[in-house]
This record gives sequence, structure tokens and C-alpha cells, in this order.
Amino acid sequence: MAATSVAGLPLSQLSFRAATVDCKQPSAARAQSVHSWSALPRFLARRAGSQSAACSLKSAHSQLLGRRFAGVERRRCFGVQLADSQNFRPSRSDILRKGAAAGAIVAMTSGVAVPSSATAQPAAVPFKPEGYNYWKWRGHKIHYIEEGEGPPIVLVHGFGASAFHWRYNIPELAKKHKVYALDLLGFGWSDKALVDYNAALWRDQVADFIREKAGGGPVVLAGNSIGGFTVLSTAAKNPELVKGLVLLNVAGKFADKDEKPPVVAGSEVAQELDEADVDDLASAQQPETMMDRLTAPVKQAAQRGMLLFAFYQARLPTRVKSVLQQVYIDKTNVDDYLVDSITQPAYGPNAAEVYYRLVTQVMLGPGSTTIDKLLTRLSMPLLLLWGDLDPWMGPSKAARIQELYPKADRVSLQSGHCPHDESPAETNKALLDWMAKLA
Repeated sequence: MAATSVAGLPLSQLSFRAATVDCKQPSAARAQSVHSWSALPRFLARRAGSQSAACSLKSAHSQLLGRRFAGVERRRCFGVQLADSQNFRPSRSDILRKGAAAGAIVAMTSGVAVPSSATAQPAAVPFKPEGYNYWKWRGHKIHYIEEGEGPPIVLVHGFGASAFHWRYNIPELAKKHKVYALDLLGFGWSDKALVDYNAALWRDQVADFIREKAGGGPVVLAGNSIGGFTVLSTAAKNPELVKGLVLLNVAGKFADKDEKPPVVAGSEVAQELDEADVDDLASAQQPETMMDRLTAPVKQAAQRGMLLFAFYQARLPTRVKSVLQQVYIDKTNVDDYLVDSITQPAYGPNAAEVYYRLVTQVMLGPGSTTIDKLLTRLSMPLLLLWGDLDPWMGPSKAARIQELYPKADRVSLQSGHCPHDESPAETNKALLDWMAKLA
């Protein structure tokens, strides 16, 4: 029997709106915003006090979709069959990934507050396979997106991502700010340069970008994951360029509580290494044995072979999507747009060699600079915008940063490692509210 009411509300009070997508548009134009309706059954179930209400809503949703598409010509659009019968039931993944059927389903109820997870998805920056703007830095081509007018903010992505990872943040922030999102060297649409990669390289890239392209500063700097560590390093070394710092689930380590200072602390050598933010004094002081010299080439060759094999596996769209789904609690935005923005650069020239260098020199490298060391050099306002459900960097890391930098503000979101993309509406509001206080 067809459902006539949901959680005590007659179907007449529930209105569903569907937005269709032109099947002739290129994939970039199909990167439309979508609305998550998965939270609504749970919300109404709580209202009715029973799980049956959730099932009733799904039944009603299917019934209404069946009516809406009854009589529609049979056609195929990006692999999704639109039938002309009431048996047509697009799955949520079809709605989100293909956009050929009823996307953006929004429930409007009379006198019922819709939970935040059902709010409208912000507009997204159109995906362009050729990229947007380019800047020459140290002989290398650097990709960036620029939009809006007002006080400047510079956004820096995490490992493996690009400026497109800020797709839902750029348009909204640009309503009140001049927004820049750049690709770090070796990532995204920036050159895959055959250089030595380390924190100092990206720190200097961001600092020079502010000087040459973002008006010379001061700007608000925001970064996610390794991008967070990059902007933290930039602010610590160049405080005159930064008026506010935002860290979103920042990567990096803390110093051991029992760690002893280097024996050459205070010397000119120590100062130079400290400024470089990359070298490990302890390992540099250990002499290399004859056995180390003999076995090093074999170990390096084996390591290279394993990492290159891992790279060719890791860049597969299915593998990328699988990893993203591990760190996104709400999988809604793990879509073709996001996967394409990560996988396309991985098929370019030098991509495999750069991956090897990034892993061995950055992720497995000996770097000695820690988050607490960088925090001691800060004096500007700091916002911790944290996805508390991050399986890699949980809320305890944010709490530790607050202990070390007590004047930091903190906003916690119920999302994973990339809160800006998983919970863009909440992230945008938190950023805009916080930056308004800096003016």
C-alpha cells in the first residue's frame, strides 16, 4: 500500500523538487551541486519516534519519483536508463554521480525545521581540464584560481589534491573576499618539477605567491592537511604577510616531550637548518658505515620499484575513490568531479617520479620541524577548523594545538579529514564569521 503520511505529516505537506541535468553538457558542466536527503528520514523518524517513519519516507520518495518520471521517454544519459514506467527508481549514487535523473531532492515541510545536513549545497567552481590561471615561479608553471573582490584569502590544498578541492568554498567566500587557491609545485595542474621536495619549498612558494599575485599581503592563509602545515610554516617565517591563519586538520608532528635540543643549538649552522625547516640534525651527525654504502643502492632500487608500483595502482579512479571514502564520513561529495581532479594530474609527464620524490622526501623524510616549534613563532589570530571524525587526525590533535596556542579559536565539524569539501556550507560560514572579526 502506498504511503499516505510520514511521521504524522500528510504527503500533501511534503513537496519534492527535482533538478535535471542537460545530458549534452560536458562532464565539467555536470558538476552540479546536490542536496543530501539521507538525513531527512532519520530526522522525521526521530520526530515520530520510530524507525518505521524513515521507511515510510523512503517509500513515499520512491512513489513520488515514480510519478514524476512516469511518461518520460526511454533514453540513456551517461549510463543511466530513464524508463517510461513507474518502476523507474534512481539510486542515490546515480543521482549524485551521474546527475541524469532527479538530482537535488529537497524536502519542504510545513512548520518543520530542516536539519543542517539537508541545507543547500554551495555552488561549485566549474571543473576545467585545462585549469584556470598560471604563474611562473622559479621557472615552473604554477596553477591557481582567482575569484571575487575584497580582503584576500589564500587557500592551500592537501597531499594529492589541488585548487579544485576548494570547489565549494571559492564561490561563497568570493562574495566578500578576493579568493586565491593555488596548486603546490608537484600537485594538481602545477608543474611536476624534478626537484627536491620539502616543507621549505612550498613555504617559499606560498610566500612568493602572496608577494607577487595576492597584493603583497597581509592575507588570511588557510590550508588543509599538508597544506595546513605549509601555511603554518609560511606564517611562522613571514608574519608580515599573514594577518590570520586557518588550519583544517593540519598534518605534521609534535616534538617529543623528552626531546633534547640539538648540541649545536644557537650556532649559525643550527639557525640555517632551523630556517630551512627540513633537515634533521641528529641523523646528519650519524656517520655512514661501509655496509650502508654497499646496501644503499639495492635498498633504494627496491624502494623505488615498490613505490612506483603503488603509484600506478593508487592513481586508478576506483582506488582514489576508495581512499576518499575512508576519510569522508558523508560520502555525498566523493563524486566524479573530485576523483577526476585527483586522477587527471597523475597521468601527466613526470607524475610517477614526482610521486616517488614526494613520498621519500616529504612523507618518509627526516624533517625535524614540528607543529609546536612553529607555533612558538606565531603572533597572529589562529582558527582551527576541525573535522572531528577524521580517522587520521582526530580532535585530540586540535586540542593539543589549543594547549600550545591558547588564543586559537576552534570550530568542530562532524566530518572527516577534508571538512571544507565534506561540509562546505558549515566551513564557509565559520570562515566568513571568523574573518569578519579580523576586519
